[in-house]
Amino acid sequence: MDKIHRYNLRVYFEDTDAGGVAYHARYLAWAERARTESLRAIGLPHQFMMERHNALLVVRRVEVEYWRPARLDDLVVIESVIRRVTGAQILVSQTVRAVAEDSGAPGERLAGLKIGLVCVGQESLKPVPLPEPWRTVLRDLVVAEATG
Repeated sequence: MDKIHRYNLRVYFEDTDAGGVAYHARYLAWAERARTESLRAIGLPHQFMMERHNALLVVRRVEVEYWRPARLDDLVVIESVIRRVTGAQILVSQTVRAVAEDSGAPGERLAGLKIGLVCVGQESLKPVPLPEPWRTVLRDLVVAEATG
């Protein structure tokens, strides 16, 4: 199983300002879609957690760094990597990259996100332990951040 999940998307007019540059907040929406699809790809979608465990994942913290803007009609890929899984929390790194139209290969970094998620009870919205099998499967996908 690949430990990096990739989600491709096209930058549409609705994502941009009058100059054709993607709004900074759109990166958060793209990252959310990518995280949702990464859970679906491992067979553990949000809906199962809600239905079977009365729990859900919510964003606790977000850090975003922008290097270069995405523009109207650009093809981009969001790469999602699990960095840490503890009792109720997950740390995810996401990188938004340009995609070369000719080769389809991920290229230049556009933005980087660090997302802290916490598992909460659906009614209480208080932290609860990450249920199985999410905890085990996500821990198996952890990739340590490179140092240096």
